[in-house]
Amino acid sequence: MKPMPTLWAGLLIQFINETMNKVILIGNVGKEPEIRVAGESKVAQFSLATTERGFTTQSGKKIEDRTEWHNIIAWGGLASLSAYIHKGTTVAVEGKLTYRSYEKDGTTRYITEIIAEKLEIIKDGKTEAGRKDYEPF
Repeated sequence: MKPMPTLWAGLLIQFINETMNKVILIGNVGKEPEIRVAGESKVAQFSLATTERGFTTQSGKKIEDRTEWHNIIAWGGLASLSAYIHKGTTVAVEGKLTYRSYEKDGTTRYITEIIAEKLEIIKDGKTEAGRKDYEPF
């Protein structure tokens, strides 16, 4: 007779049988968002920089800061919120990772994007006030 799985094992098995595509980023907006209309909805696109701080190893080797750039896409109400985002604004983005490709000059190009599901302004890049100019979505 097989032993009954513990509650933890049962939850782990259930979790393994499901998949998740979730990205959470906190960073600084790299350029003014481009907001346009696509069909009946607004869509905004902007770049977001996240930086891993450098450090010095025990042996004295200096590791420099490493900045990664992410392409963020926001639809609907989140695109409207993007009107309050400017270059330098610190934002938190929660969303899903997507990949797409397109042809340009006979060459296939690939792009990675984060489709925002939640977007929060943490600190306005232009003022110290940060959160007082908008209603959160």
